[in-house]
Order: sequence, then C-alpha cells, then structure tokens
Amino acid sequence: MEFRNLKKQYQTLKSEIDSNMQEVLQNTNFISGRQVTELEEKLAKYVGVKHCISCANGTDALSLALMAWEIGPGDAVFVPDFTFFSSGEVVSFEGAEPVFVDVKEDTFNIDPAKLRQAVMKVAGEKKYRPKVIIAVDLFGQPAEYEEIRKIADEFGLFVLEDGAQGFGGEINGKKACSFGDISTTSFFPAKPLGCYGDGGAVFTDNDEWAALIGSYRIHGKGSYKYDNVRIGMNSRLDTLQAAVLLAKLHAFEQYEVSEVNRVAEKYTEELAAVVKTPIVLDGYLSSWAQYTIQLESREQRDGLQNYLKERGIPSMIYYPKAMHSQEAFAPFKGEESELSVTTGLCQKVLALPMHPYMEEDEVIQITTAIKEYIGK
Repeated sequence: MEFRNLKKQYQTLKSEIDSNMQEVLQNTNFISGRQVTELEEKLAKYVGVKHCISCANGTDALSLALMAWEIGPGDAVFVPDFTFFSSGEVVSFEGAEPVFVDVKEDTFNIDPAKLRQAVMKVAGEKKYRPKVIIAVDLFGQPAEYEEIRKIADEFGLFVLEDGAQGFGGEINGKKACSFGDISTTSFFPAKPLGCYGDGGAVFTDNDEWAALIGSYRIHGKGSYKYDNVRIGMNSRLDTLQAAVLLAKLHAFEQYEVSEVNRVAEKYTEELAAVVKTPIVLDGYLSSWAQYTIQLESREQRDGLQNYLKERGIPSMIYYPKAMHSQEAFAPFKGEESELSVTTGLCQKVLALPMHPYMEEDEVIQITTAIKEYIGK
C-alpha cells in the first residue's frame, strides 16, 4: 500500500504527462519555456488572483515574499508552532525574529486568540517590530483568515499565506492561496498538486510586489538577462516540471479534490467513534494533504504505527517536534506554557494514507486495523 499513490496517479494521467514532457524534450526549451508562462496564467486564474510567479520550491516562495517586503533584522514574524520547518526557517534566513504561536487542537492551524496575545506582547516589549503573520494552511484546510486579517489590520501587519499543503482548499468558495497579501504554495511531489521534483509559486494582486518577486527569482534581473538591478537568487521553475503540472492541474480541477474529500469522509465515518478525527470548519473545504488522527498518548500512537506497519500499512507523523523545540531555533524559544497544544499534538498525531486514487477497500483495511488495535 502506498501512503500517497503517485504511481497510480501517473498511470491514470500517463498519456497527457508523457505527451507534455515529450514536447519539452523535442523543443529543448528546458528553462523558461512557454509551458511555464502557461502554467502561471492557469494557476492565477484557478486561485483568482492577478499574478502567479513560479519558482524553484515552496521555501523559496516564502523567502521571495519576505524579500519583497524587505523583512530583516529587528522585524518580528509570527509563525505557527505546529508546521514544517521551512515556515520559520525563511524568517531566520532573512535575519528576522520568528515568534512561535500555538495552534488549535481541532484544526491544527494557528489560534487567532493566541496570535493576538503574541502580537500584543511583542508590540508592548518594543524589542522587535511586528511585521508579518505567516498563516499555514496545514494538512489542506485554510487557516482562519477572517480573524487573522482583523489582527493584521489592527496592528498594521502583512499576511503571508503558506498554502504549501492547502492548494485547492476553499473558504466559502474562495480559493486557498488568495487569502494573503502574498500567498505561496509548493509543488513537492507529495503535495495536493505536485510535480516530479521541486517547484513552488507565489500569488498576489499587488503589481509592485509581483514585479519585485519576478526580479528576485532570477538574480535580481532588470530589463534583460544580463541587467541585474538588485541582489536576488536563482529560483526558476524548470519547463519539464511546468509540463507535468499542466497535465496534473486539469485532473486536480476536474476530480482530484472531490475524490480526496470522498476518501476523508469514509475515514471519518469509520473512525469518528474510535479516535479523534480531523474536522473541517463550516464553509471550509480541505484539499487533504494529510488525514491526521489523534491518539490518547505517544505510547498509543507509536504502538498503533507499529501495528499498522506490521500489516503493510504506511503512516507518518507530521510533526514529531514543535518548531520551538528545534535546535536551530534555540535562540528563539517561546514560553512552553504558551505552546502547550502544539507540544501535546506532537505526542498524539498520526497521518494515514491519503490520495485521490484510494479505493474504499483500502480505507476499510486501514480502519479495520485501527479498530483492532484500539480494541485491544
């Protein structure tokens, strides 16, 4: 059994993917080919924003946003404590101060009430300038942007949406990657919309920021290739990856998001009375990058994972270590008591196989094994 069955997806989409890739090979337009521009236009239309600027990976996408806002030493950036390392890494890389904020136990996303407390605390201490909120759409569900935006407007902060796991999600019909002043996503193969390597994109309605990001991603390019007007980076999405994504985007729009929701509904139907299952807020749609259950303790979680492994069922722990506990963030550690939900989640979460090509009998096989273990 596959945790995320990219093999089955490829077999389903093989004809279109192979054709798209073969065109790139025949034309040898490996860098900045027309497929990159076509993909950017289609992604911007899908999300509902003016600009999509593709780049080499999701981490660079976050960095490019912070660069456009000139975030650096003395600035405070608020980051959920329960997320992948890169959400905070990019803050430190720019020389700014990551401030870790606890999350909600039921959605796994940043807790707006605790975010407000953290912003007020930093503003009151006057050691750092509050500048940016990085809201992560964890496991596929968008963060609570209505409340986040109120806090941002009150304190004059930028909102950076990290939609690496949330692409395809919605709030009241509005697409993920459209909620931030700048939003980003990742096309890492296991993401809801993934390529066959690394890739990422930045989304915004702001013309000035879009132009800056377009320059920064290609060595600070000016009017032509050898005109460099600022210090930038080398972060282009290559044409082969764009060709793969063009084929996958069609399937993603047509049926993949609805299919992962079908799988999630079956999981919840089978497991809601057995373990703590994830919830989706009213008016929200998740793209289900992960289906994450919660057990009662680390011992029960680890025991279940071993039990599943013995039966050929893969599972993953996202995430076993809170951001504030990472050694790399030792200088930025927050108050443990203020981050207790994240600390608890790291002991209890377990992600189950999840993808749009799962059969119902696979879900039954997994949930039956979980019921057996819990019953013991």
